[in-house]
Amino acid sequence: MPVFDGQFLIENAEQFVGQELVISDWVTITQDQVTTFGEITNHLHWMHLDAERATEESPYGGTLVQGFLMSSLIVRFNDMTGLRPADSAYALNYGFDKVRYLAPVVTGAGVRLRDRISLISVEPREEGRKLMKTSHVLEVDGSDEPALYAEWLALWVPKG
Repeated sequence: MPVFDGQFLIENAEQFVGQELVISDWVTITQDQVTTFGEITNHLHWMHLDAERATEESPYGGTLVQGFLMSSLIVRFNDMTGLRPADSAYALNYGFDKVRYLAPVVTGAGVRLRDRISLISVEPREEGRKLMKTSHVLEVDGSDEPALYAEWLALWVPKG
């Protein structure tokens, strides 16, 4: 649930700049998801897909979650937290300003990630739209070090 429950609007978004808006629930990432992502993107490296070989040969002791898979989960984390301005009709993905993969994430029997989302900036656009930049820090359950830092841009369009 969003911290600002109905108070976070396109109209007043500027007042939340610099604040952590929400922390998502934990999401488990399985080897099946990592394998499917590898197949869909045609990134078939053994360090992501071959659990036996990765356990024996990888310095990480198991397969790794792809960085691009973690980046793509930002949309899921946004949706699962309900982090949408209450007066928005929809948002358009405007891209990333920055993405950094800070630590390898071992898949093993499944790893849990969550996202700390903060509002960095808001730029007014035409027709009441606003371009909002949020920061995303993906945490790994059981680790003190984040796995990913990203700055995501979304163009929010008001209802009506």
